[in-house]
Amino acid sequence: MADTVLYDVTEGLATVTLNRPDAMNAMNTEAKVALRDALKEAAADPAVRAVLLTATGRAFCVGQDLKEHVALLAEDRETGAGRTMNTVREHYNPIVTALAGMPKPVVAGVNGVAAGAGAGFALAADYRVVADTASFNTSFAGVALTADSGVSWTLPRLIGHGRAADLLLFPRSIGAQEAHDLGIANQVVAADELADAAAAVARRLAEGPTAAYAAIKESLAFGAGHGLVESLDKEDELQVRAGASADHHRAVAAFVNKEKPVFEGR
Repeated sequence: MADTVLYDVTEGLATVTLNRPDAMNAMNTEAKVALRDALKEAAADPAVRAVLLTATGRAFCVGQDLKEHVALLAEDRETGAGRTMNTVREHYNPIVTALAGMPKPVVAGVNGVAAGAGAGFALAADYRVVADTASFNTSFAGVALTADSGVSWTLPRLIGHGRAADLLLFPRSIGAQEAHDLGIANQVVAADELADAAAAVARRLAEGPTAAYAAIKESLAFGAGHGLVESLDKEDELQVRAGASADHHRAVAAFVNKEKPVFEGR
């Protein structure tokens, strides 16, 4: 794995760390490929039961590396290849699909500014623990671009269409407390407590019923685009699957015996 993204698996928790602190974790091609591949590895590894996405330095991720982007635009003008914006299809879409479609819970530990694609990555996680010094900014319209990294899908589902349109049309910095009030941040903690707090949430999920969490994620995604009747049918399908899991049987037995269940993620 490239040094631009660090990857570690310990006791069922995969920690994926953006590691370009001097560039505020801006995403150059190397970092995008490394993040995409790390998330795919976490999704495929049965030993991984939860994922923590976080970053080094003072920023979570400021989105596209604009220095690289400018160079690629110049190359496109010279060659006519028009490949610069292929990064959405080749990198950002697979990254967000891996986060949102991960069959295990994903926690974002947002240590600093999350802008553009960086905001998109955080929004694609299932739970966001945010430092009180962190902020969010959609940024796209400020450089004459439209939303990518799943923001057009995730943001309105978190805060509603009207507020999402406001933040996309008039991008501005959203502080941690406002992010919590809007429903973007699940928890806001002191900056020096962020690493421990985010890891604690992720470890708790890593010790939980992984298959049930995957079903919850699937049901939420399905319900976002379907009506009540179809969603009820999906709930039935997923509950039958969950009811057959070893973790469910173990949890019921533990309840009857007044014990705390120990889940194995299957």
